[in-house]
Amino acid sequence: MLAICASIIFNFHFSTFNSATAQDQHFSMLDLDPMLFNPAYSGFFDGTARFGIIYRNQWASVSTPFQTLSATAEVALLRDRRTMNGLSAGLWLTADREGTLNYGTSAASAIVSWFKGLGVGNNIISLAAEAGIGQTGFEEENIIMDDGTESFARTRAVYPTFGAGAAWYCQMSDVFYTKLGLSVRNINEPDISYTGLSNDSRLSRRYNIYSRAEWRVSPEWGVLPVIGYQRQEGFNEMVYGCDVRWYVHESPRDYLVFGAGLMGRHGDAMAVNLAVLWHEWTFAFSYDANLSKLAEASHTIGAFEVGVVYMVGSKKDKRVQSLPCPIF
Repeated sequence: MLAICASIIFNFHFSTFNSATAQDQHFSMLDLDPMLFNPAYSGFFDGTARFGIIYRNQWASVSTPFQTLSATAEVALLRDRRTMNGLSAGLWLTADREGTLNYGTSAASAIVSWFKGLGVGNNIISLAAEAGIGQTGFEEENIIMDDGTESFARTRAVYPTFGAGAAWYCQMSDVFYTKLGLSVRNINEPDISYTGLSNDSRLSRRYNIYSRAEWRVSPEWGVLPVIGYQRQEGFNEMVYGCDVRWYVHESPRDYLVFGAGLMGRHGDAMAVNLAVLWHEWTFAFSYDANLSKLAEASHTIGAFEVGVVYMVGSKKDKRVQSLPCPIF
């Protein structure tokens, strides 16, 4: 009975359960703070530091809403414009709360990312390592058990976690670039069991593949297709879509860009994204319409996300209809 209860708690966030695994948080706004999706994107910005925060509220119409908050900080430690080599360090913090048991997780990870120019045009590869610590738990007093003599061995689990990532950036011309990233997190598959049984429940490895491109179709307009895939144990997530950007002003003294896009999460939701880039600030909003089997209960109300990113030392000396390297 204990194992069944623990399994339901672990996986309620995904509307299904599997007694051997648990899952990580996820966001629809993949590009707002890309190191959340892949640690190798730490350092992919044109300033000296970047700070970001994202909040997600999901399924408020069905039950107690699932809420997730993440914050990141990145610093460029070394950059050589001649060789296009560099080093950056990042930190991300995350916490969430779910359901009537107040089941929640919190984690902190440190990231070191190294990138190198390949010497042919604007081609850059990036490799990153990640190490952190997490905690997960719930409020036992809200549980109704069939057998009043049963109890959990613990209601909190603390664990280490490790990850790695790789990314490639290629600017083929002044008006077109593409990037591709691969990453894996929870390499060590930490034990998060509450029952006291060895290997009763583990945080499974999460694999990510992500690709984004931008084509400046005119001096004022850009088209940005995106596709991403995540797999964690038996759960898969495929996202795809396209954003459009309107470059209103592109000078250090007056930088303003508006963005809007539509993104689908296969078999689950359709998301509308809005963004404003103003000088060193980025403000973004996303809304998910639920299209899964839960749509009848949720009335298609899924989730919303809001996020803010601030870059220190961003040059913003872009030429009209030009896409300079995002790092140098």
